[in-house]
Amino acid sequence: MTAAGMPNDANPIALRISGLRTQFGTNVIHDDLGVAVQAGEIMGVVGGSGTGKSVLLRTVLGLIRPAAGNIEMFGQDIIDCPDDTRRQVLSRIGVLFQDGALFSSLTVAQNIEVPLAKHTNLAGELRREIAELKIKLVGLPLDAANKYPSELSGGMRKRAGLARALALDPEILFLDEPTAGLDPIGASRFDRLVGDLRDALGLTVVMVTHDLDSLQAICNRIAVLLDKQITVG
Repeated sequence: MTAAGMPNDANPIALRISGLRTQFGTNVIHDDLGVAVQAGEIMGVVGGSGTGKSVLLRTVLGLIRPAAGNIEMFGQDIIDCPDDTRRQVLSRIGVLFQDGALFSSLTVAQNIEVPLAKHTNLAGELRREIAELKIKLVGLPLDAANKYPSELSGGMRKRAGLARALALDPEILFLDEPTAGLDPIGASRFDRLVGDLRDALGLTVVMVTHDLDSLQAICNRIAVLLDKQITVG
């Protein structure tokens, strides 16, 4: 674990989950799960197959409603709150899904502009400028802006997806298996990028991963899913 940026008691809580229960019919995935993520830290989430890593992520993102429990972001409950409040809170987060989840019919720049068009009233020219800025921020060449996802390597698609996740200048960044499919060198470079972005932008990062090298390289703490609950070390 890195020494720099380690969480401390003075840091505010960016994400708090308490008493969480998720289930599908009689199949209970999480039961009385609780964890708190402090602002500015990178927390890795690990667990064996079937422990509910993806379910937990989708629940936090509001895609699955839990059977019980509370989820707070920035001190705001996001389960039992008005829809406009939930949308406002969720606009402060960014998400990178496993393979980037880019729209295949849009260029990289157009992909990055999607959240800008949805959540802002910015003119098209300004959206394009922001897209190009995000492309540079994640270490892609500027000519990637006009390329389609099918024209990119796996590593470049990850970075393009990360650029889109950063489009709205989020405070919390969720990463779903960000180094899956990358070779060791590419994975190491991506880890360094995430660490550098956390330091430069003051991000809080929650990273679901099976990559032990990533956990060792950049995570301040590790949350382990086991027996329907979570243990942080």
